Amino acid sequence: MISVSNLSLRYGKRTLFEDVNLKFTHGNCYGVIGANGAGKSTFLKILSGEVNQTTGSVAFTPGERMAVLKQNHYEFDEFTVIETVMMGHKELYDIMKEKDAIYLKEDFTDKDGERAGELENKFAEMDGWNMESNAATMLSNLGIKEEHHYKQLKELDGTQKVRVLLAQALFGNPDILLLDEPTNDLDIDTIAWLENFLADYQNIVLVVSHDRHFLDAVCTHIVDIDFSKMSIYSGNYTFWYESSQLALKQRSDQNKKLEEKVKELQEFIQRFSANASKSKQATSRKKALDKIDISEIKASSRKYPAILFNNLGREAGDQILQVENLSCTLNGDVMFKNVSFMVNKGDKIAVLSQNSLATTAFYNVLTAREKNYTGEFKFGVTINMADIPNDNSVYFEGKDENLVDWLREYSGTDQDEQFVRSFLGRMLFSGEEVLKNVKVLSGGEKMRCMFSQMMLKHANLLLFDEPTNHLDLESITALNNGLKDFKGTALFTSRDHALTESVATRIIELTPKGVIDKMMSYDEYISSPDVAELRAKMYSK
Repeated sequence: MISVSNLSLRYGKRTLFEDVNLKFTHGNCYGVIGANGAGKSTFLKILSGEVNQTTGSVAFTPGERMAVLKQNHYEFDEFTVIETVMMGHKELYDIMKEKDAIYLKEDFTDKDGERAGELENKFAEMDGWNMESNAATMLSNLGIKEEHHYKQLKELDGTQKVRVLLAQALFGNPDILLLDEPTNDLDIDTIAWLENFLADYQNIVLVVSHDRHFLDAVCTHIVDIDFSKMSIYSGNYTFWYESSQLALKQRSDQNKKLEEKVKELQEFIQRFSANASKSKQATSRKKALDKIDISEIKASSRKYPAILFNNLGREAGDQILQVENLSCTLNGDVMFKNVSFMVNKGDKIAVLSQNSLATTAFYNVLTAREKNYTGEFKFGVTINMADIPNDNSVYFEGKDENLVDWLREYSGTDQDEQFVRSFLGRMLFSGEEVLKNVKVLSGGEKMRCMFSQMMLKHANLLLFDEPTNHLDLESITALNNGLKDFKGTALFTSRDHALTESVATRIIELTPKGVIDKMMSYDEYISSPDVAELRAKMYSK
């Protein structure tokens, strides 16, 4: 168990949280949520001892082992992959290293023999003889092939390193597991494995993630950081979100009778409980949602940007986009090959690939950023396209202007300041914030600026490459709703499962051997045995 008592953290005059009193118990997974800068990652660092709190204390059940997902991708570069994973169980790893060092001594003494015997007993009791094979299994489950297991970690690319460090955190069944954005750089298959792993995990897990589907799949509770306080609520993220929105609605409706409010709350709980009971989510296995007292959930202080794309301008004709035999090879690696398809009016296409470089190359070809390709593509004459690339730095580098002047460049004939300020206001930039220099914007703020300039284009075709990068949960939710309501045509790539499932009407997957094109939802696609068989063929060597 973890017990947090009277915890506060202040930086000068700024208070992240104050008088926090919480308990975390075994068998539960806690999703830590809050606006950007609320202190989610910092709270995990306090629990791990990396950051000191201002006041209060954190206590653990004696003897329990904690594991943390490392954020420093270079810390273990000089170690082999398999050894890096085994280092996740520090006590067992230290025993192994000590006994190995004793056996290598040239002047081996009786005392050394006694110590080696003690270590051998501990090693066996802790299942040390299966240590290496267990580490190898964990790596394979996370998509690290056996051929990489005995390479040095520095020989792996960034995506592979993330998986190795995740394997390190999960290794050896720690009593307490702290995970900060564990799904970053994972593909859909690996995320699914991790969801199942954590849903069955019987110890304590605290996780920070912007992936709403992941939070729904693994969380039994939500820890909400708001108003400089922390509160624990039973249920997953979707239950918390819908409950908080209902609480906000009811708070603003001062005239509604108490009996009507109670009835509305009860109907909501019953509806949500019925939906959750049909799934294998960790939420329903721990707490019956129909027993939750929704009055405990307060209206959130967080604000959601207004990402709205439905001012389409010109109506699109039937000819949207035709792609014929499109192929692209970069630095000797095939990104995609022989891609042919026709986009229909109103399609919302999720473009997938096991290689994120392939989807980025595909978008760069369509937007004329990448010239190294064969084949051809053609947009319809009525198409007005707007896009947001994976890397938006070119829109901000070398700029020395405030947000108003930056956005005015994209506002066409409507260049008065009040008009531009209204668009920035939709993205939660108000007052003096609109006079900020674009050079000092965070990644999330830059993305909200990109959405503003995109809305100004009144496009009937939208292209996005990983639009949820750098976004907080509120902005992701707003983007999700905006794309669902969009009346035009869209092509997008996103690792956000909930967004892809709720928006996409068609799935196109780019592979080194061709394209898979299916008119179905994302969940149907990833659960289809026929698709799985086809994908295996497309990615086989």
